Amino acid sequence: MDLDIYFRFLLALLFVLGLIGLLAVIARRFGLGYRVRTRPGQPRRLALVEVMPLDAKRRLVLVRRDEVEHLLLLGQGTDTVIEAGIASGSLFSAELARSGREAESTP
Repeated sequence: MDLDIYFRFLLALLFVLGLIGLLAVIARRFGLGYRVRTRPGQPRRLALVEVMPLDAKRRLVLVRRDEVEHLLLLGQGTDTVIEAGIASGSLFSAELARSGREAESTP
């Protein structure tokens, strides 16, 4: 009889955890979750370009907004804008490729 009570408790626990998981999936499916979707046909205005952890408490984050990038230092208690208004990464890669071709052409 003792084993029967433990088994019923385990089944009830698994049932409740399954219900919580199912409700979380349904909530995300109907837009009650974290992400906000854009309207169809409209481009996304925000993007997370790159994240680089510095140590356990701080990280550098490169965020793109409307083709302009911003470098942020995110910490445990403070958030700091390191550089704002950086040209988009595609412009940087094109400039880097062009400078590489110029370096190869010079003897």
